[in-house]
Amino acid sequence: MRFVLKRLLLGFVLIALASAALLLSDLGRRTAAPRSVPHIGLLQHASTMLLDEGTRGAIDGLAENGFVDGKTIVIEKFNAQGDISVGNSIAKEMVNARYDLLLTMSTLSLQAVANANRGGKTIQVFGLVADPVVAGVGISRNEPLNHPRNLVGIGSFLPVQDAFQIAQEMFPDLKRVGVAWNPAEANSRAYVEKARQVCQRRGIELLEANVENSNSVLEAEDSLVARGAEALWIGGDVTVSVAADSVVLVGRRAHIPVFTITPGKSDRGTLFDYGTDFYQIGKQTGELASRILHGADPAQIPVTNEVPIHFVVNTTAMKDLKQHWRIPDDILRRANVVVDEAGVHNKTVVAQAKEQAASSK
Repeated sequence: MRFVLKRLLLGFVLIALASAALLLSDLGRRTAAPRSVPHIGLLQHASTMLLDEGTRGAIDGLAENGFVDGKTIVIEKFNAQGDISVGNSIAKEMVNARYDLLLTMSTLSLQAVANANRGGKTIQVFGLVADPVVAGVGISRNEPLNHPRNLVGIGSFLPVQDAFQIAQEMFPDLKRVGVAWNPAEANSRAYVEKARQVCQRRGIELLEANVENSNSVLEAEDSLVARGAEALWIGGDVTVSVAADSVVLVGRRAHIPVFTITPGKSDRGTLFDYGTDFYQIGKQTGELASRILHGADPAQIPVTNEVPIHFVVNTTAMKDLKQHWRIPDDILRRANVVVDEAGVHNKTVVAQAKEQAASSK
């Protein structure tokens, strides 16, 4: 009996030693990897063209500064697919995973990770955020360096005032504009509040309808048309942007235009999109993350507002409008991209080609 007990005890000891060896070797792999190759966790709130472009820009910005995914850095990408609760769960997992840096693309992703990371375990860099101040994560409006020591990024408040000015240049008698928006999005609330101020100054009535998810956008937009909207506006709302095709469909059925501050696919049917180049904002965000990975102190970097303008005008959207909208020549000259019956014309590319042809003569 004593012999059997000794053998059992020996077996337990050997199992414990083997388990310890495996744990230590695994720990060695976990701790060694981040020292030689940084690991980044990247959270994107939804799959939209704009957020996809911003994320692509961030990865390119990292690569151009020496951090190439799969070679000199490991980037693990997460997507909440438009679900806030899913985003919050992913954020907690990302913080507990102890990445070298957390990168968030969109206001909702900024909030999710910042709230999960309030202990400051990991440095977080954010981009594609309308107004970082209203996100409620401790960022000051008047002091760009007054932000959590582990949190820094780029705000991009889209040009609401300019968009409504362009709309009235196209239709001076514009009196009622409809907007659907999700109150759960702090970024959307900021844009709608700005739009209320702009519309009041311009003598426009802003008709509003709330949505909880993208499936409810079509019904909300129909209700705005029923209330007399002469145009539909898409602000910086991710929920509505995901369903932009539904907004365009409602506009076509009602023979009224749709305009936005969130440029998407150039020929999707909106009359104009006056916003920002999300790829470039993403690229600047990636460059900022690179600075920190190279050793910069995020506490010494100010939160900035960057809005590289991207202006798309679609002349084909004028067809069958029930009111007299027109596109002044000045607006066509200002546009980066013009869509007409012949196709999509990127004026930036055309201008560059003309300059190169002229210089070669």
